[in-house]
Amino acid sequence: MRITKFGHACVRLEAGGQALVFDPGMFTEPSAVDGATAVLITHEHADHYDASRLRATDAPIFTIEAVAAQIREHAPDVAERVTVVEPGQSFDAGLPVRAVGELHAVIHPEFPRFFNSGYVVESEGRSVYHPGDALTLPDQPVDVLLVPSSAPWLKVSEAIDFTRAVDAPLNLAIHDRIYTEAAHRMLEGHMAKFLPDGHSYVRRADGEDL
Repeated sequence: MRITKFGHACVRLEAGGQALVFDPGMFTEPSAVDGATAVLITHEHADHYDASRLRATDAPIFTIEAVAAQIREHAPDVAERVTVVEPGQSFDAGLPVRAVGELHAVIHPEFPRFFNSGYVVESEGRSVYHPGDALTLPDQPVDVLLVPSSAPWLKVSEAIDFTRAVDAPLNLAIHDRIYTEAAHRMLEGHMAKFLPDGHSYVRRADGEDL
């Protein structure tokens, strides 16, 4: 299994001859979808969903109804490749995937909640969880957690507690365009202090493999 970090929340997972790309949004280079066999989108925010990135590939797209509605309205030429998934649904995107959760994290109590689905992918005896913009637990053991590391809706303590609760041995920072490099180094120090022994938290530059 090969995991490559791209811009912000975008990650490509390659295994078994498949290449699944998660959340190629506005901070992601279009080349992130090169060779994709499927694209999965967690929610409709522009840092996770960008129609031009979907037009850069002819791969099938798996996402929730809220995103599918945006695609039908703004990118109808892409809509025929969309498969809508429901909360808790298991589906085949070239690799086995399960949709996790239903709502975006709270941005502010007076701000409307958006729909959001994370995805657990399994292959080669390992599991990887991309939660999107939520701190929903996957309700199963996972080997690799893609950890939101910075966001207007996220506190350091929440990122740490979420990572500890998921309890994955390997944790890769994503959603990382909000902090400065100094702030990311601080978060890495906190993670090193609070994660259990044998658990690691790492950050990779765009285009680097885990």
